[in-house]
Amino acid sequence: MAELLGYIHVDSGAMYRAVAWHIRQKGVVRPTPEMLPELLADFSLHIERKGSEIVLFVNSQEVHEELRLPEISALASEVSTIPWVRERLIAEQRRLGQRGGIVMDGRDIGTVVFPQAELKVFMQASLPSRVERRYRELIARGIQITPEEVQAELIERDRRDETRSISPLRRAPDARLLDTTHLSIPEQIAIVVRWAEALIYAPFPS
Repeated sequence: MAELLGYIHVDSGAMYRAVAWHIRQKGVVRPTPEMLPELLADFSLHIERKGSEIVLFVNSQEVHEELRLPEISALASEVSTIPWVRERLIAEQRRLGQRGGIVMDGRDIGTVVFPQAELKVFMQASLPSRVERRYRELIARGIQITPEEVQAELIERDRRDETRSISPLRRAPDARLLDTTHLSIPEQIAIVVRWAEALIYAPFPS
C-alpha cells in the first residue's frame, strides 16, 4: 500500500519487538517492570529508510525476521504495557510521521499516536482466519508450532492489549472498519488505497 501511494511504511509493532528482542538477547525470558531500566540501559534504536521500508537497528545490528518469532511477539506485548517504554517509542513514531506521507500500522496508531490522521483503518478478521494466516506465516519461516498454540497466543495477546491501562487496543470513533476475513491481501490493499486516494484527490471545499 505504501509503495502504491509513494509513502513510507512504518511497522510500529516492530519497535516493541525490538525492545523484546534486546531483552531476550540478555537471556531474560520474563522480565519484571523493575528489571527493565537496567535491561534497557544500553538499548538504542536506530531507524533507516531503504526504499519504501523502514529498517530497524538495535545497537547497530539490523534486525528483521528474528522480530517475528512467537516468543518475541509475546514478550513485546508484555513490555508494551510499561508506560515509559510506550512513551519513548510513541515519541519516535510521531517523529517519523510528523511530515506525513506514511502508512503506519499498530494497535494504538489511530487512537493515541496519530489521533488526527487523515485516514484511520481498523482491521479485523474472525479468529479462525487469523489463526490460519498466522500459522501459515510461521510454518513458512520454519517455525514449528501448532494451530492450537497460535490460537492461544493470539487470544492472550488480544486480552493483554485490550485491557492494558495505557493505550489499550480499541477502534477510533472515526476509523473505517475493514473486515478481512474473506478478503485476499490484494483485495484489502485495493480497498484502502481507494479510500486514501479519495481523500488525497478530494477537491478543496469552496
